[in-house]
Amino acid sequence: MTTVGFVGLGNIGKPMALQLAASDLDLLVHDVAAAPVEELVAAGATSAASVAELAAAVDVVCVMVRDDDQVRDVLGEVLGAGREGQTVVIHSTVAPATPADLADTAARHGVLLVDAPVSGGPMGAAEGTLAIMVGGSDEAYAAARPALEVMGSKVVHAGPVGSGTRMKLARNLMHFVAFTAVTEAQRLAEAAGLSLTDLGDVVRHTDAITGGPGAIMWRDTTAPIAADDFWHAVFTHVADLGEKDLRFATALADELGVDVPLADLALTRLRTGLGL
Repeated sequence: MTTVGFVGLGNIGKPMALQLAASDLDLLVHDVAAAPVEELVAAGATSAASVAELAAAVDVVCVMVRDDDQVRDVLGEVLGAGREGQTVVIHSTVAPATPADLADTAARHGVLLVDAPVSGGPMGAAEGTLAIMVGGSDEAYAAARPALEVMGSKVVHAGPVGSGTRMKLARNLMHFVAFTAVTEAQRLAEAAGLSLTDLGDVVRHTDAITGGPGAIMWRDTTAPIAADDFWHAVFTHVADLGEKDLRFATALADELGVDVPLADLALTRLRTGLGL
C-alpha cells in the first residue's frame, strides 16, 4: 500500500490532506502551524515533526506550499532524508521553468517528480472533486496516481514534467481575464441601475447549464477552420451572436460613460480567435 506524506496544510492543502486521511492510504502530515496538523491527526493521519522525518517514512510526498522558494526548500529537505524510488508531487503553482529544474535535481538523488497543480479551490478540495493537471514521466505519474485520484475527480496526465504547470497557467489566464471581464460587466450593470447580485445569480445559473467559456473548447487546434468543417458553422453562429451582443453592450457602455476595454478588444478578436 502506498504511504503518502503531505507538506503544507493551508486553505487548499488541508482539505486535500483530509481526503487522503479518509482513504485507505497511510498518511503522514507536516506543517509549521500546529492547528491543521492536530486536525489531520484527529482525522487519522500521523504527524511528522519535520519534512525530513516525513520523507524518510513515505513513498509519495505531496507538497502544497506558498511559492517557488518554499517548494525548493521543501524538496531540499526531502532529498536530504528520503530514499531512491520516491515520488515527489508538487501541487503548488510555480513558474513555468521550475518543475523541470526540480525534476533534474530530484533525478540526481534517484527521486521521481511530477508537477500536479490543482483547480477547483478550497471547495473542490473539501469535496475531493479537484481537477489535477499532472506533468511527468509515465513511471512518476503511475506512482502518484493512487493519491491523486483520492484528491481529485478529474486527473489529467498533461505530458512531460512542466506540462501540468503550463496547463494550470493557461486555465488561470482564462479564469482571471474572465474575472476582469466581470468587473467591466458589473460597472455596466451598476451604471444601468441593475442589481449586481441578481446579475451574479443569472451568470452562475446559466454557466451551470452552458458550461461557460469551456463550452467552446472542443477543437484540438487553434488553426483556422476549413469552410467544410463541422465547427465552421457552429463557431460562425457563436461569432455572429457574440459580435451582435458585444456591439449592443459597448454601445450601452458608451451611452452610460462606462469604460469597457476588454469588451472592445473582444469585439475585434472574437471571430479570428475562434478560427474564422
